[in-house]
Amino acid sequence: MRKLFISVLCVGAISLTARPAELPDPSGPNTRAFAVRGVVRELNPDEQTVIISNEAISNYMDAMTMPFKVRDSNVLKGLRPGDQVAFRLHVTSTDSWVDQIVRVGAVSLPLSESKPATVELPPARGRNSLWYYDFTNEFGRPVGLSDFHGQALAITFFYTRCPLPNFCPRLSKNFEEASQKLKSLPGAPTNWHFLSISFDPQFDTPAMLKAYGESYQYDSKHWSFLTGPPDKIAELARQSGVRFESDNGLINHNFRTLIVDANGHLQTVFPISGDFSDSIVAEIIKAAAVTNQAAVAR
Repeated sequence: MRKLFISVLCVGAISLTARPAELPDPSGPNTRAFAVRGVVRELNPDEQTVIISNEAISNYMDAMTMPFKVRDSNVLKGLRPGDQVAFRLHVTSTDSWVDQIVRVGAVSLPLSESKPATVELPPARGRNSLWYYDFTNEFGRPVGLSDFHGQALAITFFYTRCPLPNFCPRLSKNFEEASQKLKSLPGAPTNWHFLSISFDPQFDTPAMLKAYGESYQYDSKHWSFLTGPPDKIAELARQSGVRFESDNGLINHNFRTLIVDANGHLQTVFPISGDFSDSIVAEIIKAAAVTNQAAVAR
């Protein structure tokens, strides 16, 4: 599956005059709709997605480059990277999609634009690895991944400003649902912990992360939100197989949720967003049952 990249871009990168506006949405009373303009970056009809650099949407989200879902891949026919388009964005509390995509012009894209493949390993367990580095949790306290040895871990990367419910918010929703299921499941293990790591450390302060966690009814005994120096976050993301780049407000990342067993070995990787909380529960139960928990020397 191709990696999906999310980018925060300067609105000046798109030279369009019409301003986006919120519209009545016939899809239902709980659906918001926005008239938006942007530039097509990549088309993935098999995955029913189109990557568009869109203008800022007033009172909703900044200018971004991100994958938008389409419900009918036929709406992508005839489009090419570089096409300037007008389209309609629909957003519910759990989903988003675009339609009514109309070509209104074209621009030349930089030749350097590409999507590098990313195949990486989880955090190394070496003596000087990031496994032992103290990041900062939502309480402003130092926390290292090694602190959770003997516990099954689910690790994902996100940022709190992500506006579409089926991307970073969906990853957090997965952790919320999975943690509630694990705590209510008879005979479920208790040696597990979820780690949500922000790759937007300048904005996602401990206080911001704590407020964000509370919005997902998190239990700090089983779920932590981590931040840290940008270079350490970027390196941890790279070692975890997450493509992460930041430059002048630009954020690119793919989706990656890792399950690490109680002995610190990578068990499963979910390289997607979407609803897979039941799969996380099943993998955590299996990961928590690992009994070979030999100490790892620093």
